[in-house]
Amino acid sequence: MNLVKKSIAVALLAGIGFSAVAQERVYVIDQRDVVAKSGTGLCWRTGYWTPAGAAADKAGCECDKDLLPKETCEGKAAAAATPAVAGPKPTGEKITVAADALFDFNKAVLRPEGKAKLDELVAKAAQIKLEVILAVGHTDRIGGAAYNQTLSEKRAAAVKEYLVAKGIEANRIYTEGKGKTQPVTGDTCKGNAKTPALIACLQPDRRVDIEVIGTK
Repeated sequence: MNLVKKSIAVALLAGIGFSAVAQERVYVIDQRDVVAKSGTGLCWRTGYWTPAGAAADKAGCECDKDLLPKETCEGKAAAAATPAVAGPKPTGEKITVAADALFDFNKAVLRPEGKAKLDELVAKAAQIKLEVILAVGHTDRIGGAAYNQTLSEKRAAAVKEYLVAKGIEANRIYTEGKGKTQPVTGDTCKGNAKTPALIACLQPDRRVDIEVIGTK
């Protein structure tokens, strides 16, 4: 699986249900010692993740089998076949919100319409036993890499600040900025000049991916 598609969680949520015990675990785990996964089934990595760490982690073969030596996972196959202890099934809902719905172009201050979108998310979070909210900001390719990285981080932070103001615990919200590294428009938008046409074409790239994970 392409490494770019792997979500990387950094220094997550000590003592609230999801944890990464110092440098012993390289994946985010919940209270049942189950690896947290995105809505598309990808494991959330911690900032300690390395290929060697994945090979040593007991969840490495489940999460990154395609990256590990074949012999590393063969010995763990039988153990993996053992039925897990039944428990509450995690539920996850991922929504992608156009950044233009949350912020004005090139800004990181929430618009009234953006606050309304986040109010809907808070209401959904209240219906489950919330474990964590993951907010990842993205930008289009207009402008430099460093500028866009900072902008994406500021937008994710603005989302977190608003959710905290609405009563969600700060240590349950993880934010990350991806800058312009993960566009969804591909090569459909031509040119580099900041024209109205290009800005409109690149709109899907300006987004915030927000995922709510918890149990019912």
